[in-house]
Amino acid sequence: MNIAVTGSTGLLGRALVAHLREHGHRVIRLVRRRPKAEDEVLWYPELDTARLAGVGAVVHLVGERVHGRWTEHHKESIRASRVEGTRTLATALAGMRDGPRALLCASAVGYYGDRGEEALTEDSGPGEGFLAGVYRDAEDAADAAEQAGMRVAHLRFGIVQSAEGGALAWLLPRFRRGLGIRAGCGNQYVSWVSLPDLVRATTHVLTTPALSGPLNVVAPNPVTNREYADILAATLGRPRFIALTKGLTRRMFGPEVADQIVLASTRAVPERLVRSGFTFRHPRLELAFQELLSNYYLR
Repeated sequence: MNIAVTGSTGLLGRALVAHLREHGHRVIRLVRRRPKAEDEVLWYPELDTARLAGVGAVVHLVGERVHGRWTEHHKESIRASRVEGTRTLATALAGMRDGPRALLCASAVGYYGDRGEEALTEDSGPGEGFLAGVYRDAEDAADAAEQAGMRVAHLRFGIVQSAEGGALAWLLPRFRRGLGIRAGCGNQYVSWVSLPDLVRATTHVLTTPALSGPLNVVAPNPVTNREYADILAATLGRPRFIALTKGLTRRMFGPEVADQIVLASTRAVPERLVRSGFTFRHPRLELAFQELLSNYYLR
């Protein structure tokens, strides 16, 4: 299959492009600057649709990072990159004659907001707060592609686990020094997925025409924040002594990021993926850490 991918230079994009090419797919990387290589095509602020002839599917991974303190400028960038970026791409694809048949858009379980112990399937409604609103609006922004007859899937990613980037890479040096932390009471649920499983799940959706709409791309066994910290500390053979109060967590990360990400409880389950026949390589966090960190000990 010929597949176009936005966000190909990020952690997820690099891994997905490599995986697709290893499995015989031709990949075009959609970029937001002047193309510098034969496999690059400009997509923003205007998609060069002439270069997408023969492309069967597009995977849209672009989105401003949500970690770090949220200034008003940062929040505007988060919304614009996800909502306006998706609308621009979906509208351009919808206007193509004989264009791609499928559009897969990166979303996140942040769509559900802070929901305590509630088990969240794809049928669960959106949550409240800035971040949940952004993901809801970003999913709606792909409507033009769906109305044009394209198969549209919204990949609601959990917190991606990789030693090369993201939350785990930030935590590793701290835990390795014995500074492992639990945030708040530690009872909030963390929906996670290993990077290899995220890539495999995305490929599964690409090659399964029956799959469209929202899909929770998360491991089938979410853990609490306390369990996450204890499993990581045990895997590294380090103690886990530190417990940040809610107040300290809010001062450390900023009130909005703390309340909507670090302290929020999201217990999502991959109901539709599992039903479609997808099997996880890392269904449990212990298995994921054992494999993902096998090379980390050598550093």
